[in-house]
Amino acid sequence: MTAGRRDTKSGGLLYGIGAYGSWGLFPAFFPLLRPAGALEVLAHRIIWTTVLMTGVVVAMRKLPELKAITTRTWLLLLCASALVSANWVIFIYAVNNGHVVDGALGYFINPLVSVLLGVVIFSERLNRAQLVAVVIALAAVILLAVEVGGPPFIALGLALTFGLYGVVKKVVPTDPRVSVGVEAALAAPFAIAYVVVLQVSGHGEFTNNGPGHIVLMMLSGPITAIPLLFFAAAAQRLPLVTLGLLMYLNPAMQMTWGVLVAHEPMPPARWVGFALIWLALLVFSGDALRRARQPAATPS
Repeated sequence: MTAGRRDTKSGGLLYGIGAYGSWGLFPAFFPLLRPAGALEVLAHRIIWTTVLMTGVVVAMRKLPELKAITTRTWLLLLCASALVSANWVIFIYAVNNGHVVDGALGYFINPLVSVLLGVVIFSERLNRAQLVAVVIALAAVILLAVEVGGPPFIALGLALTFGLYGVVKKVVPTDPRVSVGVEAALAAPFAIAYVVVLQVSGHGEFTNNGPGHIVLMMLSGPITAIPLLFFAAAAQRLPLVTLGLLMYLNPAMQMTWGVLVAHEPMPPARWVGFALIWLALLVFSGDALRRARQPAATPS
């Protein structure tokens, strides 16, 4: 490996750790925004992300790329905006209502949900190891559903919305900085309208809790956008296998927070369910590493 390639990979690793490490710290940040509810926090997250990303797009001289976006791509970005907004509001609700561990579970099973979506949407085929991993994960979800007396809606909601978001992003031919800015901007009119209604009706919390709370609400934009930019930079520099393995840093940190800091209950059945998920991920990741190390087939 040349020095340039080593530097690129090292930089990509730092960007990846920055992205997933930042996401792993989210359970420490969003409770600071209480007493604002999940929808109000989502609205401010969208608004201030739009403000920041507009500045990034202008500074990077990417505005002309907006003219090249086709109608099909606009529709895809609209879907991406709806999916990421749904993901955000589910996560905010989870961390602000004592369900950090459920949120972590969602991001643990996300890679396996992505595999299933690849089968359903792109007609991809599962190899034996992937099939075993999916079956083990399904058994874990069933066990966890029995343990809580119903499906783990938060975990499944996070995994499905982020998995579908990844599917849409896979086919969007737009610079990541532009697409993130457009996704936020498409949701911004609804977010602004919601915040205005809350403030006029006297139910908004943005200005009711002192200047520190206002600053924290505004910081939700940079805290949202910067990890996405880190992730885009990492994706350009790292092999998909490395990026996929780094993904587990986020839910591992969230689960640690939920258990050790938030003291969320972890009955034995829940530990068994998580152990099954980790076993499924071990099978899945081991297969991915094995295939990545295989020499590429030479063209005939």
